[in-house]
Amino acid sequence: MAKPEDSLSRRVLRFADVGTNVGTLALRLGAERYLGIEIDRQAHAEELRKALGGLKGPIMKVAQMLATIPDAVPAEYAAELAKLQSNAPSMGWPFVRRRMAAELGADWQTKFAAFEPQAAAAASLGQVHRATAHDGTRLACKLQYPDMDAAVASDLSQLQVVFRIQRSMNKTVDTRKIEAEIGARLREELNYDLEARHIALYRLIFDGSTDIHVPGIIRELSTQRLLTMTWLDGAPLMDFKSAEQDARNRIAANLFQAWWYPFSHYGVIHGDPHLGNYTITPDHSLNLLDYGCIRSFRPRFVQGVVDLYRALEANDEARTVHAFETWGFENLTKDMIDVLSLWARFIYGPMLDDRTRTIADGIAPGDYGRQEAAEVQRRLRLAGAVTPPHEFVFMDRAAIGLGGVFLHLDAKLNWYRMFNETIAQFDLDVLHRRQNAAFAQTGVPQPL
Repeated sequence: MAKPEDSLSRRVLRFADVGTNVGTLALRLGAERYLGIEIDRQAHAEELRKALGGLKGPIMKVAQMLATIPDAVPAEYAAELAKLQSNAPSMGWPFVRRRMAAELGADWQTKFAAFEPQAAAAASLGQVHRATAHDGTRLACKLQYPDMDAAVASDLSQLQVVFRIQRSMNKTVDTRKIEAEIGARLREELNYDLEARHIALYRLIFDGSTDIHVPGIIRELSTQRLLTMTWLDGAPLMDFKSAEQDARNRIAANLFQAWWYPFSHYGVIHGDPHLGNYTITPDHSLNLLDYGCIRSFRPRFVQGVVDLYRALEANDEARTVHAFETWGFENLTKDMIDVLSLWARFIYGPMLDDRTRTIADGIAPGDYGRQEAAEVQRRLRLAGAVTPPHEFVFMDRAAIGLGGVFLHLDAKLNWYRMFNETIAQFDLDVLHRRQNAAFAQTGVPQPL
């Protein structure tokens, strides 16, 4: 076990690595705002992305989240941060052996029939190794990098710096609740026992489904820092970018179901729609792989999402206001409602249009949402400060990310009919009872 002083030293070094990059961002933007010194934002944004991309840990996830929050950082930085991918060099075999021994004991290798020393995948918080159980079951062992708790603490400290800069430069979005939400979710991602419970929840939700596959958990080979699951065979989603239209449509329909069905029926979402979190089987069904970022919602929040859709569908202004208040938006003026409705109509747009279409509907993928985001930012500056509820950050991030996957697939579906089928039987009391029962059965904590 690491000594306290060792963990403190690693945290200080981590803080220095990340802080150098974030501090440079603060100095340059501060010079621009307070001293009137012009900087080349685009060039600096590219430098920042390259610097952060070389670091293991949660800072990449934080950066990706910032890129989806309107006005959190200037547009040039948002565009560059959105390019960050959660891929990182894997740990070497000697390091892996020490980590596995720390989790399962010195005799850990005897607990597997085989364990591949080379990582099958490496991401921001850990890496995955293929293994085989003694009964022949193929396994995926997700091993967390060491000292990630210190990395999260350090990176979240730097996130506070970024948000303080943002609030000093731009008063249109009060990001304090967003900051707290990102911190809470990142800390949850370190707890593989919680992720195992989320997997159990999704196995319950999709029990019997032939379209969506969820791995099983091998409890005796799992800890809070090691998650051993059954291996799901599949090809990367991007391998199907040029597949036949019917295949791409089926994949997109399964993704839609994997996201909206758990939300509308159990009040949970898969909050990290990264392309690497899905693989596709030969029959075009979906393997849902990563459950580190599952967001649970109070049933009333889900009711607000459904109510907002119905309000926009009927152009019912009073119901729109009520829906935003149910979401948790505070101190709303008419101007703010108009601005929020503009963004909501963009997010809900394909689901309000009863016809077969692509998500972008003729708009170039690179331009999708840019005009709406720019207009929202412009009008928010005139309308005054708005405080998004803490649930908003992952709801918005997941919806935008999922839309991006649909853009990659160029899927053509009737999103309106799929969404209305999903919410057709929505009932607040039924959702509350279903959620309580499922969470109690799987050990998932009740949403706050």
